[in-house]
Amino acid sequence: MTTNHHTSSRFKEELRILSPWAYALAALVFVAVPVLFVIFVGKDPKAPPFPARCLLGAIAGTVLACYVVLIGYINRDAGQRGMSRVWWTLLAMFVPNGLGIVLYFILRRPRTAHCPQCAAEVEAGFSFCPRCRATLKPVCPHCQHSVDLGDKFCPYCSSTLESASGASSAAPSSQALSS
Repeated sequence: MTTNHHTSSRFKEELRILSPWAYALAALVFVAVPVLFVIFVGKDPKAPPFPARCLLGAIAGTVLACYVVLIGYINRDAGQRGMSRVWWTLLAMFVPNGLGIVLYFILRRPRTAHCPQCAAEVEAGFSFCPRCRATLKPVCPHCQHSVDLGDKFCPYCSSTLESASGASSAAPSSQALSS
């Protein structure tokens, strides 16, 4: 089994999706919520002591800032996956208890890729481009099942793949497809 060594993690790639407005709004929420929490809760005669109000405000600010970042992520990610950005953002915001966010991550479509030959949008599992018939993933020349680049024999029909190695190596990498 081959392993890929990436210089950046998938988490860093996912964070690049977020727009600057999501970061700015999350920072504003992170700062404003603790300040407002300390001020307004402090007016109550039965309020907890000042250090406890600061801690509770920081926790509330962190949770709400994470919520804002998730909403911003859903907004951008839904658009990249060809889904309605407005509909999924509103669903994630207004369905209670974070259930809208969970629904988004369960029901979201896979990311679409682009054919390196004709730039048409193709689904992630396609082996060939439906527009220009370019090979997107290596396949067995005998049974047409997808195979890995390092395979010498097809795991489905046991035919030798060495003769197809030239065609297999011509297939683009997954990084080229995700752009």
